[in-house]
Amino acid sequence: MSNPTAILETSLGNITVELFADKMPLTAGNFVKLAKSGFYDGLHFHRVINGFMLQFGCPHSKDPKSRHAGTGDGPDGTIKDEHPADAKLSNEPGTLSMANTGDPNTGSCQFFVNTVHNAYLDWFTPGSKHPVFGKVVSGMDVVTKIEKTPTDGDDRPRTPVKMVRVTVQEAV
Repeated sequence: MSNPTAILETSLGNITVELFADKMPLTAGNFVKLAKSGFYDGLHFHRVINGFMLQFGCPHSKDPKSRHAGTGDGPDGTIKDEHPADAKLSNEPGTLSMANTGDPNTGSCQFFVNTVHNAYLDWFTPGSKHPVFGKVVSGMDVVTKIEKTPTDGDDRPRTPVKMVRVTVQEAV
């Protein structure tokens, strides 16, 4: 059985990701559920740091200038941390990782795309809790475009970058 894929249609182009449902079923499943419900459609990337990552998924980011962007949870609240022994997937360039507050079991709807190898964010590294649940399989050029977008003092793109739609293609 292969993993599902998702097409992230952004205002700067499309990114296709493989979701690691085989190794991270809870976290990948949460993303799939939210994507299929339309939750991500129309949101904006609310935190972009060149040489680090792109963060996305906060419901408050419908308004790209919202002071609350980056603080919201999904409609079902948080999910349990998922740290399977056989899924020591590192936060390498192009991977999708669950964002959280730093406290246990606070992942929800927000995730980030690593643009460099952020090994210190690996859930199996002491003090970190950011499990990888997917990887970009095409569209790294779009990730780079978003990463290079000029930002303001709060790391928000000066010209908003919108997630037009997220569609999931189930594994066959």
